[in-house]
Amino acid sequence: FPMRLNSWFLRRCCQPPRLTSDHMTRTRIHLVLAWVACAFVATHESAAQAPTPQRLEWRVDGVAREALVYAPATATTTPAPLVFAFHGHGGSAEQFARSAKMHLAWPEALVVYPQGLKTPGMTDPEGKKSGWQNRAGAQDDRDLKFFDAMLAGLHEKFKIDDHRVYSTGHSNGGGFTYLLWEQRGEVFAAIGPSSAGTIRVREETKPRPLIHIAGATDAIVPIAFQQRTLSGVRFVNGCDPTGSPWAEHCTVYSSKGGAPVVVCVHPGGHEYFNQATALIVRFFKEHSKVLESTPAVTPASPTP
Repeated sequence: FPMRLNSWFLRRCCQPPRLTSDHMTRTRIHLVLAWVACAFVATHESAAQAPTPQRLEWRVDGVAREALVYAPATATTTPAPLVFAFHGHGGSAEQFARSAKMHLAWPEALVVYPQGLKTPGMTDPEGKKSGWQNRAGAQDDRDLKFFDAMLAGLHEKFKIDDHRVYSTGHSNGGGFTYLLWEQRGEVFAAIGPSSAGTIRVREETKPRPLIHIAGATDAIVPIAFQQRTLSGVRFVNGCDPTGSPWAEHCTVYSSKGGAPVVVCVHPGGHEYFNQATALIVRFFKEHSKVLESTPAVTPASPTP
């Protein structure tokens, strides 16, 4: 009898239960609900950790101008790198913050996404969409004045590391970055235009390290035009004629003057390249500016 009892007990208690279709359905529902709960918690934890932007405003020639500013918690006590990131024509500060995510790639930096005003462009001759001036003197230099106001205001509100001020932008925003190099070159440690070009790189342009992102099949700013721009950039920066690999899709042209040029040509078109931010941030971190200082004055010898 004890042996028969043990055998019955083992069969009943040690074998896996037989699941009916109802049991299996309920189990699947519980697993799905558990996955949804985990995803909800992870999403909210990520949102809680994400920085909250400040919307700052300046008045430039009587016009309200604004930007989204992502500042590290220590930006009022410790000098931080400063990155300006300009959206393309028809874009916005919010849209470029979402697509570029420069503030997430470099959380220690003060990242500024300025908002453009209505501006005529290649695909918008009537100027119904927002953008940036494309040459000195256009629109009464409203955007150059806006940049000056932002730079001064940010210095008042935060501690800025003047050795590490940078500009990047996509398309029309990249063109404005080239204009800033031409007109305000002394400010920057390096620049990083994307899907843009210029015809105004001149010998008197102050050499600056530069990374340029381009799409091989760009139908808005053709790659041939961008390559002509980069030929002028390499000439101004005194780069070697032959480059070497720097990253996937990227070639670096070294410069004896400390102003290398990295050219990244991805297989896509005019869209913002999904690796652009990582490449630009890496390049910016590699370059800081040596500030020009006033020579020390030797004190006169005391009169005997």
